[in-house]
Amino acid sequence: MAEFYLQIRLAHVVFVCCSGSLFAARGLMVLAGVPWANHPALRWLSYLIDTCLLTAALMLMTILHQYPFVQAWLTVKVLLLVVYIVLGIYALRRARTRRVRLAAFVAALLVFLFIASVAYWHDPRGWFAHGVTSAPG
Repeated sequence: MAEFYLQIRLAHVVFVCCSGSLFAARGLMVLAGVPWANHPALRWLSYLIDTCLLTAALMLMTILHQYPFVQAWLTVKVLLLVVYIVLGIYALRRARTRRVRLAAFVAALLVFLFIASVAYWHDPRGWFAHGVTSAPG
């Protein structure tokens, strides 16, 4: 499996982008009052993308022998993923008011971006350690 590392990593990054983009689109549709924002087809597409994303992540973890609760940056990613999921549920379905939906949506997007920064720098402090515009290194 290690010989496919680059392809699996690329797939993981593509699925991250697809997952975040679909969440952002659905969140904007919910805020705009579009009735099909939570259509079953969109929900199933989200489940499919996230399943592929998780599969690629588990494959990378196995190839690299880097595990959550051993490497701090992966621990932060996993814990923040739970926060992102909860915020996403409130943004798309659970929140009763538009204000709470908006707050949960914005918070979820910020958490998503922070998770990406942690992954990019392999540092649990993400952009706080390196600045938003710094290159890794």
